[in-house]
Amino acid sequence: MIESQSQWELRISTEIWTEIRNRLYLSLRYLGSSLSALSFAEQPSFSAVGTNGRQLLFSCEHTIRLFESNTPLLAREYLHLVLHCLFRHLFQTEQKEPRLWGLCCDIAVESMIDGLNIPLVRRPLTWTRSQTFKHLLQECGVLSAGAIYRFFMAHPLPEQEFVRLEQEFRTDDHSLWPWKQQNQPAIMQLAGEWNKRAKSVQTDLSSFSKKEAGDSGDLADQLAESCRPRRSYREFLRRFCILREEVHPDPDSFDLSYYTFGLSHYGNLPLIEPTESREAFKVYELAIAIDTSMSCSGELVRRFLEETFSILKETESFFHKVHLRILQADNQVRKDDKITCEEDLQHYLDTLSLQGGGGTDFRPVFSYLEYLIDHHEFHHLTGLIYFTDGKGSYPKQKPAWQTAFLFLERQYDDSQLPAWAMKQILEPQQWKSAQPLSQHALQFTPDTERNNL
Repeated sequence: MIESQSQWELRISTEIWTEIRNRLYLSLRYLGSSLSALSFAEQPSFSAVGTNGRQLLFSCEHTIRLFESNTPLLAREYLHLVLHCLFRHLFQTEQKEPRLWGLCCDIAVESMIDGLNIPLVRRPLTWTRSQTFKHLLQECGVLSAGAIYRFFMAHPLPEQEFVRLEQEFRTDDHSLWPWKQQNQPAIMQLAGEWNKRAKSVQTDLSSFSKKEAGDSGDLADQLAESCRPRRSYREFLRRFCILREEVHPDPDSFDLSYYTFGLSHYGNLPLIEPTESREAFKVYELAIAIDTSMSCSGELVRRFLEETFSILKETESFFHKVHLRILQADNQVRKDDKITCEEDLQHYLDTLSLQGGGGTDFRPVFSYLEYLIDHHEFHHLTGLIYFTDGKGSYPKQKPAWQTAFLFLERQYDDSQLPAWAMKQILEPQQWKSAQPLSQHALQFTPDTERNNL
């Protein structure tokens, strides 16, 4: 049977992409099955290539023409699409501005490919690329899509500069990304599959010799970043809540129809009274430790505290009587402030000053909390939140309360973190909701027992 022109072009294009995949595998063996995870399909509306996470979609005319004239560029396109998926750029589009997010993802992926010392995908490094990478690396610390996006959101690009960067870095079509389907089961399953592949690549990178892995350090770092669970600080803080019964109407167990029927037929006698108690997650006693070594600035600490108190208030996470202890410590406990009411909190923020500046040792804080418990300052300590860069000496024994260390993105060392401790990495965008707490921002019933140490 004689092939039509379109059938021939499709067959040849598929063979070309298969050949490109095989060549990439020989040069990048640690990518393993990730290179073959995308099936090939023609997309006549495309002028180049694109992906939906399942397929590599291409234009036959573009594929054949580029294979004849510039095979390395075609190989770069293939690798570009695979890295988009491995870094899960397709699955982080929620609340993102599409055009800007697409540009940031392209810059991140192209910087990665330009850093690989592989002849198959090598191309001259233009002045625009070199200067863009240098500038963003200085400003962001790492050339990940998320970091670049946050920088450009804080420092918007002029339209002319935006277009110039798009012309330099735009490689694929992003129209088939699941922009508005992030919570659909099929998309979540696909994201999970690529997350597993990314972890597999991480494992392979660590097992390959340095010669085989090549210049893949940046790739390993970005894979670690993309595989890190994206749990919000709000969700994390709920783990420090305790379940306790409150005397409060429970609307979920209150049947309004019976209630109004009784009132209408018997005057002032409802048939069923609402349940007057319910279980709720609330913070009762909580310790917050601030690492006051040279790595934590006063403004950073203030923003952290404002964000923490704001979240607790918004989620109704306080009992009517609260007991917070805010400890400042470096290699010893320098300051202890007891917070039991709104006035305490406002005064603390208004007069905040850090005491310390020495080395970091976490153990004195744990010993001090044990001292407070032994002297009945705490009756049920929910947990300890330690805001730090992680560079210090940890206790060897697990304490009686749950403990979490909060690290700032790209400014921490968790290599010595004990297995019993929880960890949360705070990203810059998590501070955007933090506003200075004005008067009456938090409503507490003052505690009559003010036993400050």
